[in-house]
Amino acid sequence: MKGKLVPTQGSTELKESHMRITWATWHLASVFGWGIGAILIKTSQEQNGESSDFIVQPIMYAMFFASLLVLIGTKGKHPGWVVLLIIGILLILGN
Repeated sequence: MKGKLVPTQGSTELKESHMRITWATWHLASVFGWGIGAILIKTSQEQNGESSDFIVQPIMYAMFFASLLVLIGTKGKHPGWVVLLIIGILLILGN
């Protein structure tokens, strides 16, 4: 594990508490994704450019960073990085 960015050493046994937090974190990301989507939809319907820039730009940067994180973390094997990258690009085009 030394010298690696992403830990790859698993264990044969996970405690119940570890499984529960992994499950919760997995679903928490989905809840946050739906929430961010709702914010972006509402923002796209408003005319006020200054407040929408304040909302959209941090989300855009977060999508690009998340895309890079998933790309590196999964060595490009999980397609989630592509979706996150597309969301970031669409936010640039729409802003």
